[in-house]
Amino acid sequence: MPRHPDPHLEQRILDSASRLWARGGEKALTMRAVARASGTTTPTVYERYRDRDDLLLALRIKTRTELFAAVSRTRSLRQAVQRYVAFALAHSHAYQVLFDGVARPPSLHECWPTFNLIRERITQRLGGTPRQHTRLMLSIWCLMHGTAMLIIRGGFEDTLRTQTVNACIDAIEALLDSAAAARLPHSGPKWPCDLILGEGEQSRVGTGTPRSPVKNRKKS
Repeated sequence: MPRHPDPHLEQRILDSASRLWARGGEKALTMRAVARASGTTTPTVYERYRDRDDLLLALRIKTRTELFAAVSRTRSLRQAVQRYVAFALAHSHAYQVLFDGVARPPSLHECWPTFNLIRERITQRLGGTPRQHTRLMLSIWCLMHGTAMLIIRGGFEDTLRTQTVNACIDAIEALLDSAAAARLPHSGPKWPCDLILGEGEQSRVGTGTPRSPVKNRKKS
């Protein structure tokens, strides 16, 4: 009898890849290890992904899409922050892969839909343009990501976990209130015009950052 394709195989491959990367990084993530962990063969994995970079790209795209879907269903910035952290905790392995090397190509020059959505929510609340609030968005991102990773890596549970999430939300609200009242401190040098985040191929992290076009993912 002919064998029917496994509808869950690609999901198993991506789940296995995220676990391997989160646990051991580049050394742990080989196509053979992914095949073994997902219960398939190495040639089958190569039929779907050219190499490890293609596999990681697929995983980043999938995680970004799911994170954006979760956050975009919220009505307020507070809810968006809650949903962001909740997603990170519920998908901890994929989340860690998503942000490993996020400020370097190719991730830097890929689409960051959730970053842009939250920055747009900030703009709606404070006025101005999204790019004017990139530094504030970076502060909020640090709080959300730091909270998520502290809970994930620190094994926070129960009361400590709940208090940590709410402390993050309260800190973000205080930042926004200070920004609205023009009382937000700005230490260090002026934000450079060539530090651009969340804008795909236009993104830069400083002088001399090369443009690196994002390759389209292909399947064989």
